[in-house]
Amino acid sequence: MSDLLLRTYNRLPTPLRSVAASLHGLSLRGWRYGPETERLVTEALDRERWSSERWKPWREERLAYMLHRAATQVPYYREQWAARRHRGDRASWEYLENWPILEKEAIRENPKALVADDLDVRRTFHLNTSGTTGKPLSLFQSREVVRAWYALFEARCHRWYGLSRRDRWAILGGKLVTPVRQRQPPFWVWNAPLRQLYMSSYHLAPALIPHYLDALAHYEIKYIEGYTSSLYALAAEALRLGRENLRISVAITNAEPVFAYQREVIAKAFHCIVRETYGMAEAVAAASECEARRLHIWPEAGCIEVMEEGRLLAPGAVGDLVCTGLLNVAMPLVRYRLGDRGAIAASDMACMCGRTLPILASVEGRVDDVLYTRDGRRIGRLDPVFKTDLPVREAQIVQETLDRVRVRYVPAPGFTPEAGRSIVERLQARMGLVQVVLEEVGELPRTANGKFRAVISHVVPSNSGS
Repeated sequence: MSDLLLRTYNRLPTPLRSVAASLHGLSLRGWRYGPETERLVTEALDRERWSSERWKPWREERLAYMLHRAATQVPYYREQWAARRHRGDRASWEYLENWPILEKEAIRENPKALVADDLDVRRTFHLNTSGTTGKPLSLFQSREVVRAWYALFEARCHRWYGLSRRDRWAILGGKLVTPVRQRQPPFWVWNAPLRQLYMSSYHLAPALIPHYLDALAHYEIKYIEGYTSSLYALAAEALRLGRENLRISVAITNAEPVFAYQREVIAKAFHCIVRETYGMAEAVAAASECEARRLHIWPEAGCIEVMEEGRLLAPGAVGDLVCTGLLNVAMPLVRYRLGDRGAIAASDMACMCGRTLPILASVEGRVDDVLYTRDGRRIGRLDPVFKTDLPVREAQIVQETLDRVRVRYVPAPGFTPEAGRSIVERLQARMGLVQVVLEEVGELPRTANGKFRAVISHVVPSNSGS
């Protein structure tokens, strides 16, 4: 949502905000679901029991198609291979190992160059995301791709957990559905077409959480999704208040890993099972947790390579996750470095659930620090601050005190004082009237593995619950 649209939305009376959310939800439903959805779900569930011998030709054929399409119909790759041929490089683009690593910066600089020639970007679904590294990205998907992705989610999340997209559900997310200055409920909007209660993750102060709990009961929510830190904050306060009337089927976490203490508190507060998921807007990899608490990879989404300093690592070893998308034919991403680190279990590791899908043994690099506000709220993710077209190459948010936040940023061409003011306003819209110090830097500090933390907090208030 642009800043202008957000300001207009915030001026709407509360009931009209839900009307606006429902109109948007009607459009989203048309993109996500169609007459082919049930067939796609059934096929995805059937593939979960395939043997490795059956998966191998399916994946090889799909990968060959994506590599051919990328090399011949995507301007960025076509020019890259033409330059290699001009230098006398005769390596075949039919083999994945001959492709270079694709970094986020290449997507950020010219995202439309990665869109296939036969796609009109004006007819695609456009996403803005900053991911785990703070770099703004623009991504494009066709309607067929969006529906295929959501069919996988329906199969590997909803159906695994006894749910349906027709259930009433809630999400704790990063969209500003309620102005952060608002101190009276509702802190949510009802999206009728998606049967979704979208709850602000920016109002989770202890004094306000009882209103959230009342809303979950009032709307008869069957399951809830959200950032792990937000779900934990909600659950911890529910236990402290002794709210025993909250019963949902499943709490589905995203964007952050689930620690044992968080799982225990969420499960106890809502009398539910807790399931972890892994994914990203680029749609080149995904995983969901089964009843045996294993994260099963979705092979249809992409090929995952685990690499360290340019070499492939053996199963079980932790390294950079480098992915080649098999789903998004509109914007093929080949050997794309996600910015996360993790490990894949050995192929012969069987799961008690009986599914033969590969297992994501571990994921690292998704742990953003939680920031705290003066009134006790926890802000789990602040990447929406950089989601739109701000001319920023990279950014890091550092909370120095409860009242002061420093933003270190590497400017891109076109950065102006107005862009800086937008960063300040967006942070204050989420955290309240904190002091925001902008610090322009040539580069952001990296850790030993070459990454940097997008969010850092030096504050641990006594009422944080940690």
